Amino acid sequence: MTSNSTPDPGPMPDPGPGPNPDPVPAPLPPPGTDPSPWDARPPAGRPISLGGDLGAEADQPTSDSVATGRAVISAPDADAAEPAELLPLQADHFGLFQDVAGEDLEAWRTARSLAADVLPRINDWWDRGEYPVELIGRLGELDLLTDGLDVPGHRKLSPLATGLVNMELSRIDGSLGTMVGVQGGLALRSIVLLGSDEQKQRWVEPIVTGREYAGFALTEPDHGSDSVSLETVARRDGDQWVLTGEKRWIGNGAGGHLTVVWARVDDPADEALHGQVSGFLVEQHLPGYEAEVIRGKVALRAIHQAHITLDGVRVPLEARLPGARSFKDTSTVLFATRAGVAWGALGHATACYESALEHARTRIQFGRPLAKSQHIQVRLSTMLATLTSMQLYCTRLADLESAGAVRPEQASLAKVHNTRAAREIAADARDLLGGSGILLENRVARHKADIEALHTYEGTDTMQSLIVGRSVTGTSAFV
Repeated sequence: MTSNSTPDPGPMPDPGPGPNPDPVPAPLPPPGTDPSPWDARPPAGRPISLGGDLGAEADQPTSDSVATGRAVISAPDADAAEPAELLPLQADHFGLFQDVAGEDLEAWRTARSLAADVLPRINDWWDRGEYPVELIGRLGELDLLTDGLDVPGHRKLSPLATGLVNMELSRIDGSLGTMVGVQGGLALRSIVLLGSDEQKQRWVEPIVTGREYAGFALTEPDHGSDSVSLETVARRDGDQWVLTGEKRWIGNGAGGHLTVVWARVDDPADEALHGQVSGFLVEQHLPGYEAEVIRGKVALRAIHQAHITLDGVRVPLEARLPGARSFKDTSTVLFATRAGVAWGALGHATACYESALEHARTRIQFGRPLAKSQHIQVRLSTMLATLTSMQLYCTRLADLESAGAVRPEQASLAKVHNTRAAREIAADARDLLGGSGILLENRVARHKADIEALHTYEGTDTMQSLIVGRSVTGTSAFV
């Protein structure tokens, strides 16, 4: 999923809010079989919806929307401009973000402004599993897809600003944060760090502006945590590479323009490269490239991930990333995005904590606000302590990265700590909101579900813990 975890030169039209077409009767099962009735495929030719127009008013009747207008939690101020408005002291107990200024503050403000576009619509997108790909273009317009990379003609975000953008977008919605993680953090980073000048000239500007959508295909059906053992092969055939294999959980892998495919090189003539892992720029319209959107997700439902089949896909020799000569080079890209997951988890946790705090202040039970209960105050204090620890991890990582001193195992520890902590805060907030906590309109349930994806993608909790364990013991336990 990396987050582990992008879309289409010509997406199929949205079927709209009207009734679905009459289903095609499922064929009778073969004799002696007893398939589940839920295994039936959808009607042939039914289009896949990729979301609606950001600039248009919702065209669905209110009765068809999950947004009822009865949310008990208010939306954040999309026009917030100062640190105390963007993150009040009630959520920034140590004042770690109150002195953010200059370009860092401007990037943070810009990310928050997307709340006006996203929050009124996200629950319906999430509920229907639609991917509003227009948001990638909007992110590009706001110059938020660079993810800290130095891209000519675009602002270079500091490590702190990069983190704040990741935090704020995930605070709005996890799918929104993942769009930046896939498009900028993984696909763009692969090309900027490992690509040729010609590859950069062709792809960097369309990707960083969001005009074209790009994915990063590393994970395979049988290789997730052990992705170093990937089985997809790129075989040299004259002046072409022929790619064969499967990829899974690939954000922007279906209905997009480009996928950075990681494959094992089969080229006996090149002893240094033969058998190593390298990256290949594969345009999604090529013959043999087939991608199916993965359905049934209960997290990050407003962005699509794909199962990709590569059946003899041919690309020119120039499509290989020249800087990608081993899995170590792949890891360079992954390491750079791991800190972003820690910041994203902080954004989710912040949204959940703020929702719980507001509910406690406004919810009247037994004739008084919940916040007057000692038990509720203790719970909120505990949530704040956990949130503050997450903030300290993130700000320290930003300091280390600014000094060029951050180590991979430090990013791994931050990812482990913050996704665990975000789960705790989300669970407590969901419980504190009572029945209101399971409604999408109150946001906590959506964040709680999305945190489950963050906990796994960009390296599972177990694998990141083993990276940390290896660094402190000097002994690898991976094999």
